[in-house]
Amino acid sequence: MPPKGRPASADSTSAEVQAARDKLKARFANSTRTGGEGTARRTKLKKHQSHGADDKQLQAQLKRLGVNNIPGIEEVNMFKEDGSVIHFAAPKVQASVTANTYVVTGHAENKKLEELLPGIINQLGPDNLVNLKRIAEGYAAAGAAAKGAADGEDEDIPDIGENFEDVSKQ
Repeated sequence: MPPKGRPASADSTSAEVQAARDKLKARFANSTRTGGEGTARRTKLKKHQSHGADDKQLQAQLKRLGVNNIPGIEEVNMFKEDGSVIHFAAPKVQASVTANTYVVTGHAENKKLEELLPGIINQLGPDNLVNLKRIAEGYAAAGAAAKGAADGEDEDIPDIGENFEDVSKQ
């Protein structure tokens, strides 16, 4: 006899309910899926931070160090040992002499020493002498190759003396 409060076909209905529950459990077993089938899975919920608070904290620490703005600086170049340069054009520079701290903010670009060369010779120190020698040797080699190519071209050009008309009549 079926249990109290259930109809006689409750056993078949409970089997159907159990099958439906198993099907749902299998479908939702992966709890990281946020959408339907074929959607991307979220592995970890990331906490988004605003960088405005970081900037405020940085400015507060710099104020504590007693940095002052240095006006009139057009560019800042930081020389690396591999011969490249970190170049800041129109940066904001702050300094604290007592804390031996310099702060350079602005858009930085990594450039090669050759790209900045004529304008930064007065900024180079003795540690960049090796890089300058390497660059000079490269230019000398390129100049020798160009001279060799130019010597071959000189054979086709006739020598022109004092009178241009006489040469053109020949």
